[in-house]
Amino acid sequence: QVQLVESGGGSVQAGGSLRLSCSASIYPYITAYMAWFRQAPGKEREGVAAIKGDGSTRYADSVKGRFTISADNAKNTAYLQINDLKPEDTAMYYCAADISWRGWATMKAQDFRYWGQGTQVTVSS
Repeated sequence: QVQLVESGGGSVQAGGSLRLSCSASIYPYITAYMAWFRQAPGKEREGVAAIKGDGSTRYADSVKGRFTISADNAKNTAYLQINDLKPEDTAMYYCAADISWRGWATMKAQDFRYWGQGTQVTVSS
């Protein structure tokens, strides 16, 4: 059974930074594909960043340059560093994982089987 637990969300002013964490009970972690998604009210869940076991990363065009995904394999934890936060970044942020490459390729929510409960990020102007 895979469990993902996110933390690190909060309320910040525009221009600030946050680091989200996702603790995963996947072993061997290094073979899993991890991703961060976000969902704002009334909008679809959007993939923003993904990382695979060898450290390769992918980003949505809308967040390139401000978001950085990383992973600490020893701690089974993935991170999402968000800099220069904007009000439009306000959303629930979810960690997702799968052992299949499909989610890595598509960055679509339907291709990840395992999800955390989400952590809220609210950015005020």
